[in-house]
Amino acid sequence: MKNRNFPNQDRRIMAELARTAGHGISRRDVLRGMAAGTVLAATAGGLMTGASSAFAQTPQRGGRIKVASATSSTADTLDPAKGGNYTDYCRHFMFYNGLATLDEVLVPQMSLAESFDTDDAQSWVVKLRRDVVFHDGQPFTAADVVYSLNRHKDPETASKALSVAQQIEEVRAAGPHEVHIRLVSPNADLPAVLATSHFLIVRDGTTDFSLANGTGPFECAEFQPGVRSVGVRNDSYWKPGQPYLDEIEFFAIPDEAARINALLAGDVDLINPVNARSIPRILDSANAVVMESPTGGFTNLVMRDALGPVQNPDFVLAMKYLLDREQLHRVAFRGFGTIANDQPIAPNHRYYFNELPRREFDPERAKYHLERSGVGGNSIPLVASEAATGSVDMAQLLQLTAQQVGLRLEIRRVPSDGYWSNHWMKHPLHFANIGARPTADLMFSLFYKSDAAWNESGWQNEQFDQLLVAARGETDDAKRRQMYADMQVLVHEHGGIGIPQFNSSIDGHNAKLRGLSPHPMGGLMGYMFAEHVWLEA
Repeated sequence: MKNRNFPNQDRRIMAELARTAGHGISRRDVLRGMAAGTVLAATAGGLMTGASSAFAQTPQRGGRIKVASATSSTADTLDPAKGGNYTDYCRHFMFYNGLATLDEVLVPQMSLAESFDTDDAQSWVVKLRRDVVFHDGQPFTAADVVYSLNRHKDPETASKALSVAQQIEEVRAAGPHEVHIRLVSPNADLPAVLATSHFLIVRDGTTDFSLANGTGPFECAEFQPGVRSVGVRNDSYWKPGQPYLDEIEFFAIPDEAARINALLAGDVDLINPVNARSIPRILDSANAVVMESPTGGFTNLVMRDALGPVQNPDFVLAMKYLLDREQLHRVAFRGFGTIANDQPIAPNHRYYFNELPRREFDPERAKYHLERSGVGGNSIPLVASEAATGSVDMAQLLQLTAQQVGLRLEIRRVPSDGYWSNHWMKHPLHFANIGARPTADLMFSLFYKSDAAWNESGWQNEQFDQLLVAARGETDDAKRRQMYADMQVLVHEHGGIGIPQFNSSIDGHNAKLRGLSPHPMGGLMGYMFAEHVWLEA
């Protein structure tokens, strides 16, 4: 079991835990909690943890919590199709359900659907639960699914999932609790795609989203865009015993210091995100703890083929060998995250190829490839911004290692405002920040396919494109796994992207708030915390 690099204070805490027999926790239990992605804190009241199996207890019903995210605006919406950020996603999972849900390894599990069946990954039969009602008391039927999926393709909906929904050729009801879906081309990931927040199910004919009428664990009692939303327990929820809380108030505190202060003062019970620099403050508190969720998101070095010096594979390899992953992990990200290998499928993903040798920091090999590339002499601009998490620190560390091989990198730090429109994909060397995606196909299709609009480096590989289409429609999981492994190797060896680590999302929460666990889609349990959490009396 690999030890994690936690701050010194965490090491002190863990040493104390190992010595404290009265809690019934051994050092092995502590290390197991670390491996599960949990940051532990010792307080006067005992050991506090966000997600340790050592603290499994019977959930208690009742209570109210306040949850603060980092962003809100008048564009906040209760329409799942229009969700634009993680605060929208949290709100939507509070009030709605999908046909499926993604578990902790991103495998789709049944939710409103009882089954997805297909022989060819193109024509699907979806059988629905019969025991579900909407918040207005109306029964959930196939008509609601047909309406919810079809509205994504209507331009007037302005769905954020339009490009994905265009894969759907036809969706029709085949009875009150059965839906038939035909795709334009095979896609074995359909259940996982329909588990994402944009495809949550709304009532047939819904056009008014001033309040939410869903089948989710909470009913919408209040919604003020840019201000707050309030959810109260859905006593008719189809999952026995859930949710546990009576009420959740959800709002934003944009300033991180203010967000931390609100948590420490007891004004809020759960916050996201927490910067790694702020963790010691929380761990010093007797009333709050933190939880790390290793995700599939990353901050990457973009070497754009269509511009400047990067039309040269030797230069790309030189830059990859100059990425001191351990140092970047330790310094730029304070030891939080998981070391990566210049390909975008994370270790917590079911299609991760763990046999690909990790590319190590190697200045000599970097120097060899740099000399072969013919690039040198003049300084090369390297654009960084706080908009891409950790990229400023990454740029400074990369500049220092580049000096070892005679490469001069000139850091150009630009503001966060306008970074994605004015700088992303517009410089030979710069950084990006890519969020986790629920499937390997979506990650590869959006960022690595030759003609993808977000193909950041402009990399083109015919073999990769052929494998992408073949894997999407492959229903034999072993064959599909091998295809994705081959694609990871191609990106690692030839792609114009350097990925030193996969980032973590860190939640801070009241030590009495239980039920939280890490999720690879991001913090707040992959936005799905509402139905799982409860308050210890």
